[in-house]
Amino acid sequence: MAAERTRLFSLFPALSGLPHGLAAELDSRLQWLGVPAGTLMFDAGSPCTGLPLVLAGSIRVAKRSDGGREIGLYRVIPGEICLISLSCLLGGDDYAATGIAVEPVRLAALPRPLFMRLVEGHAPFRAMVFHLYAERLAGLMQLVEEVAFRHLDERLAAWLTERGPHIHLSHQAIAQELGSVREIVSRLLKQFEAAGWVRLDRGHVEVLDPLGLLAAYAAPAR
Repeated sequence: MAAERTRLFSLFPALSGLPHGLAAELDSRLQWLGVPAGTLMFDAGSPCTGLPLVLAGSIRVAKRSDGGREIGLYRVIPGEICLISLSCLLGGDDYAATGIAVEPVRLAALPRPLFMRLVEGHAPFRAMVFHLYAERLAGLMQLVEEVAFRHLDERLAAWLTERGPHIHLSHQAIAQELGSVREIVSRLLKQFEAAGWVRLDRGHVEVLDPLGLLAAYAAPAR
């Protein structure tokens, strides 16, 4: 536990200098949790009871449509804050997206009443929260811009080069990351393979020529 507390304060330094009363409440109210990979951390429509402070692993946050399609919004890694959780806590709303542990996750859960007291009564914590909120919101706005104004071939090319050279995901999982459908992504990947930019295998994509791929597709929005 001592090692986890040290890591918590290292990742979220605003929690290390709390006044005595808030520090004591943090010690007594903070919940230390470990969850295996694949665990549903939260789902759309469920209440948000606390802020997850990730110490190890990552959480994939995605939005699902009524028809079953899905788009990945972002991942929460150690030292970052979940934008959806923050929005729900500040507004008192239910979750509007789904969060799943990508790999085993270790986290400290900050209950909502304590979270609100820290935001209201401790300026360094409040500044940290809104700084991380702004960073995450900027990334989400970039995603909206890409989905709205860039063709899928350009987005797929950029996504592959960013995550290559070895990507161990199915075509369905890649489609979900991009908010598309498997059939379209599979067709584009086969085109990329025919051009010699990637090599496809079951559950695996190897990026062979990232410069060629970017040169062909990472163009300004059309």
